[in-house]
Amino acid sequence: MSTWDVRSECTTGCAAHAVPRVPFTEAARRCAAFAHAAGRALRDGERTAEPARLRAHARAVLGAIGVRIVVDAATDTAGLSVPAVSPSGTLVVANHISWLDIPALLAVEPVTLLAKREIGDWPLVGTLARRAGTRFIDRDSPRHLPATVASLAELLRSGRSVAAFPQATTWCSVAYGAFRRATFQAALDAGAPVRPVTIAYEQQGLPSTVAGFLGDEEFLSSVRRVVGARGLTVRVTVHPPLLPHSGAHDRRALAERARAAVNGTVRGPARQHGDRVTAGQALGTYL
Repeated sequence: MSTWDVRSECTTGCAAHAVPRVPFTEAARRCAAFAHAAGRALRDGERTAEPARLRAHARAVLGAIGVRIVVDAATDTAGLSVPAVSPSGTLVVANHISWLDIPALLAVEPVTLLAKREIGDWPLVGTLARRAGTRFIDRDSPRHLPATVASLAELLRSGRSVAAFPQATTWCSVAYGAFRRATFQAALDAGAPVRPVTIAYEQQGLPSTVAGFLGDEEFLSSVRRVVGARGLTVRVTVHPPLLPHSGAHDRRALAERARAAVNGTVRGPARQHGDRVTAGQALGTYL
């Protein structure tokens, strides 16, 4: 565990079905459909990253395992980016519960994903992530963090929108986990808007933790639980953007405003003091 890694207090014991499981035959059918959808994405090779194909593959994966997606927009929006506000891309920040969070976001809009390096080494998922254009962070090498922030800022300046999970690990529900601040520094450096997004899971209208990918659980174990889930819905709530230089002058305040939006809570006025810090400064300023 590195000096800036994050440990969730949630374990696999937190993940539970809110309603009875589907029959074994339906779970088996979903497993086969999931393998077929993933295989189609793999056969697309480098073309997987094309926006229309990436969205279609994400939706196909969710549909194959019986997951319904519902998008709630707090403002009129066709996706996650905020192109009318700034020539830069948008930093999309969401809470993190499950590996399903990734296809859920991509099903709304195929943005560039920021993920931990280990995901790139996973069988099947790692290959799909690389072909989708995911950018990876090595959390075991904190001295590379300033360069990572600078690279992310440059990506945003180029007009690319990027989705990140600032909790840095998964939790069983929306309300847990602090937001790490490094990615918000990149948004400030690039003058990019920040789009908070809430991801939540339900089964037949009841809040559910069944999708949680928690602790040291193996990926296939989580897949088996998800394919057995009855009436699983992922609800993606897109909140109004936090605009650059609109009152949050430092990454701490910006992270807190984004977390408050994601949690649906008011945590008091954002702090507006503090100097703007560039990506090249010491590691401790980002954490």
